[in-house]
Amino acid sequence: MVEKTIELIGSSTESIEHAVDLAVARAAVTISGVHTAQVTNIAAEVGHNKVQRWKVTVRLTFQVKDQLHE
Repeated sequence: MVEKTIELIGSSTESIEHAVDLAVARAAVTISGVHTAQVTNIAAEVGHNKVQRWKVTVRLTFQVKDQLHE
């Protein structure tokens, strides 16, 4: 089995969890079989002394399909 890992940054004004969900959902549009999501960084954009947006760096891992092109 061969796996591939990509790194994405998700952002949300709602929560950290929502930012992760958005990154995973966006990847699922073009990638099937994502089985691991590892959050490697969490940051917050701050304005007027309040958190305005959460940003998460997520490493997503999926299996590379064993299909040969003919």
